[in-house]
Amino acid sequence: MTPRTNVYDILVERGYVEQATHEEEIRELLNNESVTFYIGFDPTADSLHVGHFIQVMVMMHMQRAGHRPLALVGGGTGMIGDPSGRTDMRKMLTLEQIDYNIQSFKKQFSRFIDFSNDKALIVNNADWLLNLNYVEFIRDIGKHFSVNRMLTAECFKNRLEKGLSFLEFNYMLMQSYDFLELNKRYNCKLQMGGSDQWSNIIGGVELIRRAENGSAYGLTFKLLTTSEGKKMGKTESGAIWLDPEKTSPYDFYQYWRNVDDPDVENCLALLTFLPMDEVRRLGSLKDEEINRAKEVLAYEVTKLVHGEEEAIKCQKAAQALFGNNAGASDSMPCTEMKKEQFTNGMDIISLLSETGLITSKSEGRRLIQQGGIYVENERVNDIAFQVTLDKFTDNKLMLRKGKKIYHLVKLS
Repeated sequence: MTPRTNVYDILVERGYVEQATHEEEIRELLNNESVTFYIGFDPTADSLHVGHFIQVMVMMHMQRAGHRPLALVGGGTGMIGDPSGRTDMRKMLTLEQIDYNIQSFKKQFSRFIDFSNDKALIVNNADWLLNLNYVEFIRDIGKHFSVNRMLTAECFKNRLEKGLSFLEFNYMLMQSYDFLELNKRYNCKLQMGGSDQWSNIIGGVELIRRAENGSAYGLTFKLLTTSEGKKMGKTESGAIWLDPEKTSPYDFYQYWRNVDDPDVENCLALLTFLPMDEVRRLGSLKDEEINRAKEVLAYEVTKLVHGEEEAIKCQKAAQALFGNNAGASDSMPCTEMKKEQFTNGMDIISLLSETGLITSKSEGRRLIQQGGIYVENERVNDIAFQVTLDKFTDNKLMLRKGKKIYHLVKLS
C-alpha cells in the first residue's frame, strides 16, 4: 500500500505555504490525526472574491486529506475592521449588512466544502464577541499582550504614521480570542490565513499557550500575486468576484485566459487540482503554446467556481471570439436593446454607458482618444461616432474595450 502524502507537503509543493509557527510539529500533527483548523473571513462584501479563493482551495485540500475546516465568519470582528494591509480605516457596516453578507458567504462556501455530518462547520464569532464584558475581557485577555510588541507588528506599523484608531488596535486581541474560543469549543489546533494575517495568528497561538497551556499552531499562505509581486484578482472595473451576478462567468473565464505568461504555472498550482507534473508541463510551454495552458487554467478555475456547464459555455464563447466569429456566441456578457434606439443612430459614448463598459462619459472619451474602443473589430477614433442599424449583423454587434473586454449588443 502506497503511504499517503502528508497534506502539508502537498501545500508546500503547490506553493501555498509562506510561514509556519512550528513547521515540523504541524507536519507531524497533520500526519497523525484529523485536525480541526480554521480560517477567518470578515464579511466586508456580499460575495467572496478571487483573493479568498486561495483560502477556499486550502480548505478543500485539507478536507480531502481528512481534516475538518471551520469557516469562521466575522459577525463580531466585521464590526471593527481588520487594519492588516490597509492604509485607511474600513467603512463601518451595520449589523443588517453584516448579516446579509454572512448569508451570502455561507451559500458560496457550501459549493466548495462538505458540511454534512459535521465534516466542516460555519461558525460566527458574533456568538462570543458581541456579548463580551469589556472589563473582564481586558483583564483576562489583555494582560497576555504587550503593547510594545503589538506596535512592531506589520499590520500596525504601516498605519502608525497616518493614524491608527484604538478601535482597530483591538482587532488583534479579538482575532486571538477567536482562536482561544474555537480551541475550547471545537478542539481547534491550527489557524490558517493569508500572509497579511501573520501577526494576528501569532497572537492567537501565544494566547492559547499562555492562557490554557495548550498546543496551538499557525500557518500562513501566500497572497495571490503576479510574478512582479502585484496583487491579482483586480481589473479596471474592480474585484473579480465568485458571485456570477457580480462577475459574469464569461468575464471570470476571460480574466484567467488573459493572465501574463509568467503567472500561468503559479495560478495552475494554487487554483486547480491538476497534478503538479501536469502543472509544470503546462507552465513550461513557450510563445504561442502557452495559450493552451491559459485555456486549461481558465477552464479549470471556472469549472471549480461556476460548474462544468458554465466552464464549457465560456470556453466555447472564447473559442468563437478568437476564431473571429464572436457574434455567434451568446455566452459572453450581453445587453439587449430596442431596435428603435438605433433608427437615427446612437453615439458611441451613450452605448458604452448603456452596456456598462464605462462608468463615466469622461472615461469613454479618454478610451476613444487612446484608441481603446472597437466596434466589430474596427477602432473608433471619433468621440461623436454614431452606431447605426447597418453596423449590426443578424441583430448583433460586438463591442471591445482594450484588448480583452468584449460585450455583445443584441437587438430585440
